[in-house]
Amino acid sequence: MRQLTPRETVRELDRYIIGQEEAKRLVAIALRNRYRRSQVEESLREEIFPKNILMIGPTGVGKTEIARRLAKLVNAPFVKVEATKFTEVGYVGRDVESIIRDLTENAVRMVKQEHEDRVRARAEVLAEDRLLTLLASPPVQKASNPIDILLRGRQKEPDQSEQEREQISLRRKDLMEQLRQGQLEERELDIEVEDSVPQLEVGGASINIGDMMGGMMPRKTKLRRVKVKEARRILIEEEAQRLVDMDAIREEAVRRCEQDGIVFIDEIDKIAGRSTQSAGPDVSREGVQRDILPIVEGSVVNTKHGAVRTDFMLFIAAGAFHVARVSDLIPELQGRFPVQVNLKSLTKEDFVSILSQPDNALTLQYSALLAADNVRLTFEDEALEEIAQAALNLNEAGENIGARRLHAVFEELLEDISFHAGGEDMPQVDLTITAQYVREHVKAAQQVDLHKYIL
Repeated sequence: MRQLTPRETVRELDRYIIGQEEAKRLVAIALRNRYRRSQVEESLREEIFPKNILMIGPTGVGKTEIARRLAKLVNAPFVKVEATKFTEVGYVGRDVESIIRDLTENAVRMVKQEHEDRVRARAEVLAEDRLLTLLASPPVQKASNPIDILLRGRQKEPDQSEQEREQISLRRKDLMEQLRQGQLEERELDIEVEDSVPQLEVGGASINIGDMMGGMMPRKTKLRRVKVKEARRILIEEEAQRLVDMDAIREEAVRRCEQDGIVFIDEIDKIAGRSTQSAGPDVSREGVQRDILPIVEGSVVNTKHGAVRTDFMLFIAAGAFHVARVSDLIPELQGRFPVQVNLKSLTKEDFVSILSQPDNALTLQYSALLAADNVRLTFEDEALEEIAQAALNLNEAGENIGARRLHAVFEELLEDISFHAGGEDMPQVDLTITAQYVREHVKAAQQVDLHKYIL
């Protein structure tokens, strides 16, 4: 992919995230510095480390979305973790090294998909040939007892005559024509597929028993009766996996993890121990911080795909810091996040922009959902103002959850419409959401007369 300049990165982030200009600029610069580092001579390149970022702000203002969209822009391995899910070494729970293992798994999945996309055309040809063989072959008669199976195995297949081979060839041509015209999609056939290997849950993570045994356990298969359209998908996946080189995929995935990986650690303020206390759960919180420290500083983590260095990964931490302060983090961890940015709480104007400007605006999402039931939904500008005000009122009256409050308002607003829409005989309906409709259906948007409370 072409390396984006910081201005281009911010422009792309603006398509999905409203406001928070300072945070966007900082992550854009951090992203560009990766490219700049790759252009430096190798002797100096090893001395240049990424400047990790600490985002400070209330929930729902865009911290997670900025990191997620950033990873998508550059097609980089990305993992989001909650700091509260990890425990100090020696306690039952997930250890911090599982962050890097999860990141490596994501990278392997990403690179494998890219390699399979490259060989997909060839895999489709091979899968079609196998599918034709299955369709043209006579059904296998199931043996009634083990003796029949043994006798069948000893029987020699009869030689096919030239006439029989010609008939099979003609049958394959007819089947190919029908298959490509989509006439056989609902036909059922038996296909042999690999049986799933049992998974073992250890410390909150799933471990493949076959991997634990080093591949010594034979692969089990089973017969599935599926339709042709499902069989085609299964066969394409099998052929694509045969065509790709898993060793090359692992090497590329590890390299991407080390050079391009992005780790987002959310709720880091929840493991910040208060300086006034020295006992209780805060000791464990400080232990988690000390376990995170070597990962952020740079270390080697062993994964099933190989050893992974964390020196040049970009770590982005985030937290509301309502109760704890940044200074409550251990000094060593504070020093590993030199770039700190405060994100602002969202205003009514921000809510209106979120509803109308992004490419994934809620108004577009709900309009697309209801269009499936022949309901054409439109929103007046005044209605968006009322929705924004209702979300702001709810945030002020209760917990401030930022833009996530808009989802609750929309569910309340469109409950009647969503319930009555649907049905095969449903005609096309055009509905316009007005400010009056919002006030009637959303309690938080209803104006309260305060004069009766004044003495």
